[in-house]
Amino acid sequence: MEITAITPQKHDAARCNIEVDGRFFCGMQFLTVMEHRLKVGSVVTEEELSALQLAGEKQTALDKALSHISVSMKTERDVRDFLRRKGYLQEVSDYVVEKMKGYGFLDDEAYARAYAQSAGEKKGSRLIRMELRQKGVADDAIDAALSEGRDESSAARAVLRRYLRGKTPDEKTLRKAYAHLLSKGFDYDTARSALAELREESCFSEEENG
Repeated sequence: MEITAITPQKHDAARCNIEVDGRFFCGMQFLTVMEHRLKVGSVVTEEELSALQLAGEKQTALDKALSHISVSMKTERDVRDFLRRKGYLQEVSDYVVEKMKGYGFLDDEAYARAYAQSAGEKKGSRLIRMELRQKGVADDAIDAALSEGRDESSAARAVLRRYLRGKTPDEKTLRKAYAHLLSKGFDYDTARSALAELREESCFSEEENG
């Protein structure tokens, strides 16, 4: 393997991108590059470059990851994706993730519980499950989060009322409302039940007014 390019990173003047055999290989601290006299034309092995990055960038990668999660909770996959976009190799990501889990800063189960509680007012279980899976959360953690006292029927009724606010609840609008509930991740039975309860409430109101 031959280093074919060493270029500064756009958003971090202390780091550069290293290309090997014409392809991006990793990001690295300029200090590490200079200390080990790496330059275009240097012949290296994958193991050598990986070891240099791991030794020189573990703390830097950890600091960046901690800053990344300071804005909002993240899953393990979120952090790994973030580090990969920054050019860190898997060995560095493994080190950072294990450190963060040891500190208690990464906890997919806690993330799933918080997400399900927050999204549960606006979304059904099917959509929440899909979104958590996309975040890399394991199914058992999702199951546990969704089983913690969620009232799916109440959430569906609340979503339905928000959707129908200011609209005339005729049959065409109610069909669209039903489709809206399904798009928000509520199952067929829950959506039908919410609509049925709304119709009953409407009929009761009409009788009172009459």
